Amino acid sequence: MAQQHLDPKDPTAEVVTGDALAGYLRTQATEFLRALRLHRETGGAAGTGEESVDAARALRRSARRVSGSLHTYRPLLDPAWSESMRPELAWLSGTLALEHAYEARLERLLQALHRLSGAAAFPEQVMAQPAAGGRVARVGAGTPGGGPATSAPERGNLTVGAAKAGALLERQLTLARTRAHSTALQALGSSRFHAIADKVAVLASEVPLTPVAPTTDLRPLAGAAQERLTDAVTALPLLTAGHPYNAEALIHGLSPDPSPHPQDGPWHQVRLLLRLHRYAREVLHGDVPVDVRLLTAGQALDRHRDASEAAAAAAQAARTPRIAPATAYALGVLHADQRHEVEAARFAFQRAWQRDPVETA
Repeated sequence: MAQQHLDPKDPTAEVVTGDALAGYLRTQATEFLRALRLHRETGGAAGTGEESVDAARALRRSARRVSGSLHTYRPLLDPAWSESMRPELAWLSGTLALEHAYEARLERLLQALHRLSGAAAFPEQVMAQPAAGGRVARVGAGTPGGGPATSAPERGNLTVGAAKAGALLERQLTLARTRAHSTALQALGSSRFHAIADKVAVLASEVPLTPVAPTTDLRPLAGAAQERLTDAVTALPLLTAGHPYNAEALIHGLSPDPSPHPQDGPWHQVRLLLRLHRYAREVLHGDVPVDVRLLTAGQALDRHRDASEAAAAAAQAARTPRIAPATAYALGVLHADQRHEVEAARFAFQRAWQRDPVETA
């Protein structure tokens, strides 16, 4: 299908009204309830099996889509209902995502320690994110690295500092993951969550549209979401991201300031706006056709977020009082490596964004 027929600002495209929004919200609400039922059947937040993890992921997926659609198309929805639902869905999605985020962050950091040390990667695991290229791997070649979740022979390939760095990261992130698991368990048993589930159950059959929504064209609102994304991307330092190495991005380093990296905020915002744009397109066109450019750009921004948070975790571990200099050095190498991964992800986004849109059914 040609790109022009999918542009929400194209006046020649078929009009899509609020009825499509109602159908989309009902579908997502039904998916939420189905995922919730599966989540309970597989042990709820206490479950650790693959089905339980998939159910939690499906809960987050539908919650994000409902929340995002309420944001983009809020003029067509009952304002009091919409404004009360959005923060609750965001709270739920964020709470359920934390445990997985800590788990993935630990795996990413331990894999990076192995790669930097020249040791073999975990034979039983698959990298959560693909390496950003040989350039990044070569930066730390020969430097200390490693992690505790390895067999005894592999440990022999690591320096003492890197092994202790991996052990420190595992202690800190495992503790954070355990706390996140407890938080999710409490959240899913709370009256706050039950109130959300009740509202979603009503949404599955009744969408509180405004009186004019059923005959209102959705495309201008979807187009506004696209413009917000385009403006945010335009404001990014894409010229800097177009170079394979951005030394300025490493200045923040392991400074005593624990605040987020100053360059990352606008990129995280673009990631959120890209997600809202994708959801707005889903309301107009369903799940297909898929814009490959948006998909590739979104994957690059996901890698950017993951590497940024992993670098922050390494920096936080390096601030642990009374750690050995060799451990701090290994964490510093790891932090720099993840900031290189951040730059590689920005470069990948820049390349993806400047491509011509390609769509596939």
